[in-house]
Amino acid sequence: MCGISGFLLGPRTNLGNDLTTVVRSMGAAIEHRGPDMYGDWTDPDAGVALTHQRLSILDLSQAGHQPMASSCGRFVISYNGEIYNAPALREELAQTGRTFRGHSDTEVLIEGIAAWGLRQTVERAVGMFAFAVWDREQRTLSLVRDRL
Repeated sequence: MCGISGFLLGPRTNLGNDLTTVVRSMGAAIEHRGPDMYGDWTDPDAGVALTHQRLSILDLSQAGHQPMASSCGRFVISYNGEIYNAPALREELAQTGRTFRGHSDTEVLIEGIAAWGLRQTVERAVGMFAFAVWDREQRTLSLVRDRL
């Protein structure tokens, strides 16, 4: 099971590059949740940071690395779970012209958010999941979990 964590302090935060230090410390505390790979992402201007401890199950390649940005660059996600209908959603997204770097359900989720919006993507996703997604344009952080 992957581990996700992060924080939103806001744009007036004086941590600067210390955002990375803090979020890496948070990730290290949950390293046991995902020993295969880790990643972090920060936006010092917005005071937001996300980290991910990965347990590689689907798409073991670097293309499944998280936190993951959407192809348009607007959204960044740290996600844990499984989207059971990811292949069907992926096919639907591909028909709208979306291209994919890898084969992870994370990428299907983030590209769905970019194409359909957060609410519609979550309503379409069948599975078990929890994630944090940062909208770089709207400067909003959404914390989401499956309906159960």
